[in-house]
Order: sequence, then C-alpha cells, then structure tokens
Amino acid sequence: MARRDQVEIGARITIENPVPGVMHSLQAKDGHPFDIKASEGGEPLTFDFPLRFSPGPKFFGDQVRPEGPERRFVYIRIGQSAGQMDSLWSRRMKIDIHDTPQSLLDRAAAGEGRVEFRVNGTANDGTPACATVRPVLKSIVR
Repeated sequence: MARRDQVEIGARITIENPVPGVMHSLQAKDGHPFDIKASEGGEPLTFDFPLRFSPGPKFFGDQVRPEGPERRFVYIRIGQSAGQMDSLWSRRMKIDIHDTPQSLLDRAAAGEGRVEFRVNGTANDGTPACATVRPVLKSIVR
C-alpha cells in the first residue's frame, strides 16, 4: 500500500511497574535500541512513536514488525538488549498492536490524542516481563 494512502497517528507504549534500574528501549528499524531509558524507582516508562495505518486496519512504521499476514507488533528491548551491558537480563517484549480497535485509530486520526498501549513491565517472578506481553489497556491519551 502506498504511503500516501496511510494515516499517521501518534502512538505510546507505557510500561507500568518496570523493574527499577533496568534499561528499556524501543527497537529501531535497523534492530538497534532507540530512546533508551530506565525507571529509578519503578515509575512508568513511556515511549512515543509515529504509527501509520490503512483500512483493514493494517499497520506500518519504523517500530512496527510483521509476523504472518496480519499480526503486527512493537518490540521493547530490555537490559543488555537495550544497551545496558551490566544487566542480568537480555530480553524483549513483543507488544501486539494488530488488534487495536478501529474506533481508537479513528479517534487518534481525528486529533483526539495518541493511541496508548499500557503493559505490565514486571513478570510474576519479579524479573522484567518479556516475550508476548498483552496490553492491559488500550486508550487515547493527550
């Protein structure tokens, strides 16, 4: 699909309850860490990025990764994967975006705000969450 037929909106991933002191980042188009940050006391981390969509919806953008014909997700790199070489962990979170309701996309396209995906950053065992992490909330934020 031609880029001119895609609608660009703002997107945000908020990681709630990240493990303190562990670096997190978006994964750039080239696979490297991008926008690296860590939470000192467990406060939420936010990552803002542009997201494009077309009817279907189908998703595009530098942070969007495909898997199969429909699944689209964004990687968050953690610990060593985010450039923190002294970390105990080298992980990635895979955050699905392909099932985002069309109503949220339409609201973001109308200028109501950006689509936010909130995820829990700590696994049940107290280590950084990884693998496929389902958003606990999808909403519009300013």
